[in-house]
This record gives sequence, structure tokens and C-alpha cells, in this order.
Amino acid sequence: MPTCIEGQNFRMSTSTFSAAHSQASTLYLPPGSWQTVIDCLCEHFSAIGREQWLDRVARGRVLDGHGMPIAVDLPYKEGLRIHYFREVPDEKPIPVVESILYADEHLVVADKPHFLPVTPAGEYVEQTLLRRLIRRLDNPHLVPLHRIDRHTAGLVLFSANPQSRSAYQSLFPTRQIEKRYEAIAAALPELAFPLVHKSRLIDGEPFFRMQEVPGVSNTETAVEVREKNGDLWRYALYPVTGKKHQLRVHMTALGASICNDPFYPQVLKNVEDDYANPLKLLAQGLRFVDPVTGQERVFESTITLQW
Repeated sequence: MPTCIEGQNFRMSTSTFSAAHSQASTLYLPPGSWQTVIDCLCEHFSAIGREQWLDRVARGRVLDGHGMPIAVDLPYKEGLRIHYFREVPDEKPIPVVESILYADEHLVVADKPHFLPVTPAGEYVEQTLLRRLIRRLDNPHLVPLHRIDRHTAGLVLFSANPQSRSAYQSLFPTRQIEKRYEAIAAALPELAFPLVHKSRLIDGEPFFRMQEVPGVSNTETAVEVREKNGDLWRYALYPVTGKKHQLRVHMTALGASICNDPFYPQVLKNVEDDYANPLKLLAQGLRFVDPVTGQERVFESTITLQW
């Protein structure tokens, strides 16, 4: 079945509709006294105007539980399953190009440039690594096996086959995959390397930041120095755990925030993406035993962090 992408007409196959296959979001209508599904959607998603919902319905972008476009006057019913497609008006193109380093029937390995989100969120839907790969490979079953920040570049693994997905997903919580990052940050001549930094990370302020607090550690990173260049050093980072912003917070805690970080040590307000000066953090290497083939897999990013 063809992928349902923004700007394309929706087409049904004779098979059972799959929201995941079509990259659709799902809503079970909540309790209420609305007359129509449109009335419910307008109140439930108050940031989206009625005219926008009517336009989506007219273009076949709101579907019933069977994957068929709904009528504009479809009566409301509590618990009714509705599928819809997220849209961002005038979504801004992100002028970077991802690379596919490896692809087979089970696994896809992509090299993500800086500033490209991995999955749809906020103001990004089509301009994400996931949506781009779905279109390039014509495989709506792609699912990222892990995430890296939008500001970070480097390797991202995707499951290409639902049948083998759980085998690859289990690599991460069981720590059967070795991850190596590279970062450029201020020199730390007062510290003895290699070292291991452990700390307790919790959600910080603002909501998108993380912070270290006293308590039992829930994060761990090994740090080595790879190259020295005056006041800047190139570090190899080996995260044992995989908390949000872990490497960025740990380097800040050591006294060397990663170069060009807009969130740490302080949030830089109203900063536009600077493609000439990205965050100097790269998901550089992955090593693991393939749970399907039993072969050792080693992948290296082709991206280089410039001084």
C-alpha cells in the first residue's frame, strides 16, 4: 500500500487499514455532547480552526476506523476511532541531506545531518529523518530504534520489518550495543582522562532541558580525549545509559559545555539554526551483534566535526 504523504491523495487498499502503515495519528472520540465529529475535533484540538478541519475532511485527510474518508456531517459517537494526518502549514524546509549507509529487509542505518529531527514533533512533520526515509525507501514500516537530538548529527538505526523489530529493540535496554560519540569542547587540562562521569538526571527548566541533582545516579558516560587543538579538545564519549541530553549535561558538569550548544550551560533565546556552526556533537559509531543474522555489525558516520 502506498505511503500517505502530505500533498498526495489518500488511496485505500483492500487490506485492513493500518494507522502506523499510513503514518496517521489516531483519536478515540472522548465523552461529550457534540453533534458531529467535526464539532468534537474543533474543541478537542482548539489550536486548529474549523476551516482547517473542514479543508482536511474535503481532502480526505480525516478517516474513520476502516481508513475511509469521513463525511463532513458524520455524527459524533463516544469512543469512535478517527485517524487524521498531522499537518504544519508552510513547514519550513531544512536544507540538509541525510545519507543511507546500510539497508536490508530488517535494518536501515542512516547518517543524520545536524538540525534534522528524527521523528515528527512540533513544527516538523515532513522535514524529519523518518518521513524522508519512508519516501526514499518506499517503506512505511520504518521505525527508529533510538533517537538522537535534532541538534546532534550522526548514526540512527531503523527497524524496517515489524516481524524482527523486537529483536533489535531489545539491544538497547539490555546494553548489547556499543555507542560512541564525538564532541568538541573546551580543554580540561585539570582533569585526568580517561574518566567516567555518573550522575542523577531529571527533567529541568525550561521543560526541554535536563539537570543534575543529588541522589543515586541513573546516567553514566565514559570520556576520553582524542585530539588537542589549543583551547579546544576533541572528546570520545561512550554513554552507558541513554538519557535525554545526557552527553550535553555531563560535559557541562565537567566544565566543558559542547561547542555551539543552545541549551547548556544556559538557554540561548531566539537563536536561529546556524548551519555553519552546529552543535559539535556527533553519534559517530555503533557496534553490536545482529540479533537476526548473528553477525557483528560495525557502522561509522561519514560526517566530520570541524574545529
